[in-house]
Amino acid sequence: MSTRIATLADAAGKPLRDVVYEKLRSELMNGDIKFGERLTEPKLSTRFGISRTPIREALTVLCSDGLLQREEYGFSPVRPSIPLIRDLYELRITLELGGLQRAMTNPAVTHDRALLEAERAAWLELRADPPAQEPGFVVRDEEFHVTLLTAAGNTEMVRALKAVNSRIRHVRMYDFMVNNRIETTIAEHLGILDAVLADDLPLAYRLLHTHIGESLDVVLERVTRAIAAMSLATE
Repeated sequence: MSTRIATLADAAGKPLRDVVYEKLRSELMNGDIKFGERLTEPKLSTRFGISRTPIREALTVLCSDGLLQREEYGFSPVRPSIPLIRDLYELRITLELGGLQRAMTNPAVTHDRALLEAERAAWLELRADPPAQEPGFVVRDEEFHVTLLTAAGNTEMVRALKAVNSRIRHVRMYDFMVNNRIETTIAEHLGILDAVLADDLPLAYRLLHTHIGESLDVVLERVTRAIAAMSLATE
């Protein structure tokens, strides 16, 4: 195992920590690691045939992602709460649509065009050269939504959205495990930006509402499947 992990790290030009992190993240998100299973540094160090330092670093990031939780001895998978996910998505939708709504109802509120044009240029580059299917794309996706809300000018709404994002990031990763989901996201983001820049806020509102709703559907389907797999593994 040590040779394979080292080879993967060398081939990808990545630190061992990142290779272990991506391997464990994939296993957690696909339900291969069962609920109640304890992951420990010694066990994983033996499994991968490497020192504990990159193992410890990978486990720390997985905890930060919300995929693992610390136990008295070792770490265990976090069981996602479907009702909580729905509640947080509802809050996310309220905040994001609220940014557009305040500009639609208050003529004094205008979007920061320079900020949105810069964001549009970045997403045009992504469309020209889409990244590989990868759960970590959620971070770039969050940046788009935060930028869109920031452009509407309410810093407290932005602060609240960032807090919500941090609580749903671990399940939103599932959104980008579906084939072509990244390409679809890029196209939808550009459509939303084009509508806002064209001052067609009602269209932007509808597109954003549909976009977030479809993301929730994908997330719930993938999370439900992973929970079922992890639950079966404990029987």
